[in-house]
Amino acid sequence: MVGSLKTGIYNNSRDVKGSVMKIQQLETFAVRNPKPGEGGPGFLFVKLISDSGIVGYGEVYCLPFSPPVAELMVKDIAERFVIGNSPFEIERLWHRVFASGYTQHPDVSVLAILSGLEMACWDIVGKETGKPVYELLGGKVRERLRSYTYLYPEPQDSEDVYTSAELGAKRAAEFVQQGFTAVKFDPVGPYTSFDPRQLSLESLDLSERYTKAVREAVGGRADLLLGTHGQMTPDSAVRLAKRLEPCDPLWLEEPTGPANAAAMARVARATSIPIASGERLSTKWDFHALLSQEAVAIVQMNLGRCGGLLEAKKITALAEAHYAQIAPHLYCGPIVGAANIQLASCSPNFLILEGIRDWSGFHAEILDKPIQWEDGYVIPSTEPGLGVELNETVARQNPYQALGVHLNPLESGEYR
Repeated sequence: MVGSLKTGIYNNSRDVKGSVMKIQQLETFAVRNPKPGEGGPGFLFVKLISDSGIVGYGEVYCLPFSPPVAELMVKDIAERFVIGNSPFEIERLWHRVFASGYTQHPDVSVLAILSGLEMACWDIVGKETGKPVYELLGGKVRERLRSYTYLYPEPQDSEDVYTSAELGAKRAAEFVQQGFTAVKFDPVGPYTSFDPRQLSLESLDLSERYTKAVREAVGGRADLLLGTHGQMTPDSAVRLAKRLEPCDPLWLEEPTGPANAAAMARVARATSIPIASGERLSTKWDFHALLSQEAVAIVQMNLGRCGGLLEAKKITALAEAHYAQIAPHLYCGPIVGAANIQLASCSPNFLILEGIRDWSGFHAEILDKPIQWEDGYVIPSTEPGLGVELNETVARQNPYQALGVHLNPLESGEYR
């Protein structure tokens, strides 16, 4: 599904005398992902056009609404706060949207929409000034960015890569052979609507066996990233961590749900494994709660939800003050990925980027020019703005009109 919103030309449009640039038009692209298990079933991209014809792209992450509704929500916020305003006034845009509806409180739906629109504004600003966004946020401090991938199934698999320790170990070794120095997997299994839970002995045993097999397969060539999803109570997470500590994982991700930083801090104090979290949070205030309680060592903001690039830069500074590192989250499309690259390039406390495999496949097809990946590292683009352009032909050829949402837990409370 593709939607658009247009306005007339404004009297104060940018002209040769230097009048202020204005956003004139919005278009949305709800795009179906042909490989729904690799980044989600679909992506929601936004396109802003200035009155001088400059195009900026952004991406909205994981709205808990069906695509037709989500597009209407984007258009509503854009019409009230973006159209007719300058893309350079990002701080003003941010606070107007954040305070709308008399909330002034982190709201993942509003903040996801704001993130996508803010991202597109930065793309326009970069193109107008002829600079990559990282040059406008402090300047590049890295020439290449370490990346990781989840372990994914292949068509020929006769077993489930997420439950077969042997297949998981084989797949991890294959990714390391490609150049990856870190791989991620969820040793606990699917999450449900009834999490957090106390893991069963069966689940603990499988998690331990799986993680040991992957460690044996990759040896010291790669870090192991344990991508749990808030399934556990604090005590259960500690039980799991004690079993997995001998495998020396780089992190244990979101061991408890995102709403209680104190509970996650209990886990952090009880294990030597660094705790990572943040994909379901938004704004500096959510992340302040995690960092101030020493609940995390690694911050995983998703730039399509946390509030956009400028807010992510502020969160990164908060993390730096707590000697925490950032590992931007990416279980979505490549426009968020491009924004992650801009942030990572100018952040001294960057650790590693999440990618979908090696940034190939549909994540490359949906862009005019794919993100550059070499031997486990992303090479930041030197092009102005976000450094990527949406392939609108491919986007229109893959409309996403499903009534479901990006990610869903199992609706049963009975799981291992």
